Amino acid sequence: MELFPAQRDIRISYKRASLDQDSFDAHDACVIFCERKRAPDLLRRLPHAQTWRRLYDQARARGAATSIAARIGSNALPVAIGLLEANASAFERLTLGARLWKELNAPPRARVLLATLGLDAAQSDHAVEALLAAGLAASAPMPAMKANKPRDASPAAFTILHQGGRPDLSRSIAADAGNHLARWLTALPPNVLNTTGYRRALRELARREGWSYSFLDEAALRRRGAGAFLAVARANERRDAGIVRLRYRSTRRAPRANPRVALVGKGVCFDTGGVNLKTHKGMYQMHEDMQGSAVAVGALLALSRLDAPFEIDCWLAITENQIGPGAFRPQEVVRASNGVTIQVAHSDAEGRMVLADALAIAARERPDLMIDFATLTGSCVVALGDRYSGAFTNRSDWRAALELAGRSSGERVWPFPMDEDYDSDLESPLADILQCTPDSKADHILAARFLNRFVPSETPWIHIDLAAGNRSGGLAHVPTDITGFGVRYTLQLLLEQQLMERRRTAAKAPRAPLTGPRAVCNL
Repeated sequence: MELFPAQRDIRISYKRASLDQDSFDAHDACVIFCERKRAPDLLRRLPHAQTWRRLYDQARARGAATSIAARIGSNALPVAIGLLEANASAFERLTLGARLWKELNAPPRARVLLATLGLDAAQSDHAVEALLAAGLAASAPMPAMKANKPRDASPAAFTILHQGGRPDLSRSIAADAGNHLARWLTALPPNVLNTTGYRRALRELARREGWSYSFLDEAALRRRGAGAFLAVARANERRDAGIVRLRYRSTRRAPRANPRVALVGKGVCFDTGGVNLKTHKGMYQMHEDMQGSAVAVGALLALSRLDAPFEIDCWLAITENQIGPGAFRPQEVVRASNGVTIQVAHSDAEGRMVLADALAIAARERPDLMIDFATLTGSCVVALGDRYSGAFTNRSDWRAALELAGRSSGERVWPFPMDEDYDSDLESPLADILQCTPDSKADHILAARFLNRFVPSETPWIHIDLAAGNRSGGLAHVPTDITGFGVRYTLQLLLEQQLMERRRTAAKAPRAPLTGPRAVCNL
């Protein structure tokens, strides 16, 4: 089984033309977003107008109409039309886009037309982006070990029909590549993506993408005093746990002229819970406990494909949390690499342990911003469900920017409090800090406060607790249970919210958004 997905051969082109019969005839399938309030009039402009009006009336009779689909013409061309509110949110656009792709059922290697009706230029650009994102996500293959390999359902080409300026879809293409990688890695079975396989995949990926690769093995971590990480790794069968560092440097400016970003990911390839063993149900999907690291790598891939103007170090804490005679136990006291001593309370709170050392080591490079990703707490899922992820930061004035990035990207987050008085719950009679509390009350907030002890106060830091990392039936434009949540969000946060610019200049007026290159033709 391949450790990361192959490049997909999908052409993307643009055509300035009307949505007429000639446009339909030149393609094998068509997906359209139509402005909802004006739908009765707009549908009359389409070929086979009577069919669309009849389907629209039938949908309205059943309730609120959101989409209609049919096979039209002598060649039974599959067409799906989404009825979109002009002020629809990014999440609503992506969700409706996913529904249209499911209803379309396009043939393999199809030439697919993407178009809009009745939307202004800005709305049309957003709508087309959502259609493309949903189409790419729906057709992205996932790992399979079946005797009969599934057929390639990917489209052969997308044609973007536009009336005015050509929309720049480079970010959507890059985000899809990163999201696909994150989902693929997370879906791999634990006997394939163990610590050895993960390191091999990352080393090969770094070679392919032109990143530098280095690895802090257990001996190197011991020299750095990374006792929190090493405690979790103690019971592993293989002695190959450690922290991978991937380095990307933009070509846009001279070295050291770009803002420096550290992406940190929890990469627990399998989590038994350790001495505090999980139940069967709780352990069933624990090969996905490395999804935070997969999202970090996916975000790195997307940013590097855009040649984003940053220097990025991606730190991935890769281990397993196994059960055995050497497993770490409650009431042990270990020392992390920044000197903070930790009283262990629960061996199934291992994620914050490996992240503690990863954050402390990454912080030594003095980045302008640190972002970590982790499927960290069930408490965050209880608080939010699996539609949002939790966001935490040591910069209280960034909370609005964090939420806005979620609304704008369609990967929604909810900022939680980070008040210092929560620290009193983590006071330990033996050590500098208690790993977690026995009752797990507000554990998502306490986990963030715990991690805060390993980030210098002068370093801006964002922690994303991936409550939406797995949702039955998918989320927004992603149709698989494993969502890869966080890649689109990170692009929006770094390329639009100007967090580093705020830190460096304290300017009140935001700069013009940073953008990537024009859309490329091949994925």
